[in-house]
Amino acid sequence: MDFFKKSLDPIVALAIIAVLDIFLFMIVGAWTVGGGETMIAGLFVKSLVGAKEMNRIPFWHLVFKPTWAYWKIYISLGMGFGALVSAILSKEFYWRVPKHLSEWVMITIGGLLMGIGIRLSFVCNVSTFLGLTPEMNLGGYLAVSGLVIGAWVGTLVYKKVLEA
Repeated sequence: MDFFKKSLDPIVALAIIAVLDIFLFMIVGAWTVGGGETMIAGLFVKSLVGAKEMNRIPFWHLVFKPTWAYWKIYISLGMGFGALVSAILSKEFYWRVPKHLSEWVMITIGGLLMGIGIRLSFVCNVSTFLGLTPEMNLGGYLAVSGLVIGAWVGTLVYKKVLEA
């Protein structure tokens, strides 16, 4: 288990990701995790309100018809499971619950903004970074630049709130 105790050299890690990405693109084409997470949310809502009620919202019958056959669901579940296993094996897993209402508000607003961004671009940060960037796609670099700027601004806001 020493593999989980130290990180790979970033150049080696990106080279491995780039090579694997080529095979992934050849086999299934471009992929996004946002689609899988959207489908999971759709299936959850469908189980709560029913298909008839859900069909009143055009998105769920024109764009995404919720079905368990949608293969990207399993990428999302696999990444979550893999992250959990890696965190447990590296002994870095712990539960963190925000202590202040302001943290809950910022987490909620941040999550909503990320969700809106995923729906507007119809991709996600993981597939953009790991898919487009190693392929030397300009869109990947623009998206990563936006992620970095957004994370920087979010950190400044978070620090400001914590200092108050």
